[in-house]
Amino acid sequence: MAPLILGDALEGEPRELGTIMAGIARSIRTHGLPVAPPADLLSGDETTVTIGRDCTGKGARNTEFLLAFAVANQAQPGIWPIAGNSDGIDGTEDAAGAIVTPGTLARGCALGLDAPRYLAAHDNYGYFDALGDLVRTGPTLTNVNDIRAILIS
Repeated sequence: MAPLILGDALEGEPRELGTIMAGIARSIRTHGLPVAPPADLLSGDETTVTIGRDCTGKGARNTEFLLAFAVANQAQPGIWPIAGNSDGIDGTEDAAGAIVTPGTLARGCALGLDAPRYLAAHDNYGYFDALGDLVRTGPTLTNVNDIRAILIS
């Protein structure tokens, strides 16, 4: 499996990037485009979360990217993204990021969690914390970039 490196300069809103990346992953899984599976999409950046006045949740760039990815991907099989900050802290929270599995939305639903509502409230941390899917490395003292890997089988 050769990685498809999308670069380290992707910018914009992480929820929009999550939706786009889910579409690319589905295209690879379904049509073998732009590369045939198995594939690994790699990218990095420093996206920006725009917070409105009605923000009630906790979370940051990587967890917001991942929850948007999960909602857009709608539990397609064989697609496994992980995202985190190289310094071990996503925004101001105690987690570097999180992981999404094909069962993420179903597990959340079984716990009474409404993923789109959590995403709208910017409570991505709360969603992944309830599932036990946050990635906690502790501070690494090395801040290089946000890192995303999407494995497509």
